[in-house]
Amino acid sequence: MADATDLGRVIEVLAALADPTRQILLGRFAVYGEATATVLAGELPVSRQAVVQHLSVLHRAGLVASRRDGRERRYAVRPRPLTDTAEWMSQVAAEWTARLLAIKHLAEEPGAE
Repeated sequence: MADATDLGRVIEVLAALADPTRQILLGRFAVYGEATATVLAGELPVSRQAVVQHLSVLHRAGLVASRRDGRERRYAVRPRPLTDTAEWMSQVAAEWTARLLAIKHLAEEPGAE
């Protein structure tokens, strides 16, 4: 994950996950696997319309997929964007660890004051 497109996707995922309600919604999919906005709204202190708006943000970030089931729309998690974001975060952490280790070695060299 190195190009600007990938970084843009990571930023979109992180922005979507920044909202506590959306974090709760993603967690509910671990319980249900798949759910409608009505079911999800029944467990939250927000309206069904607010849940639909949150699901729309998650959908744009690629975190949920939706499909029609009669008159309802059912949502399910798409884990790949989460995996890609976690991999990006691990890569950034590794780069910072290497940089800090290099600084440490420079600071510990004899005569470095």
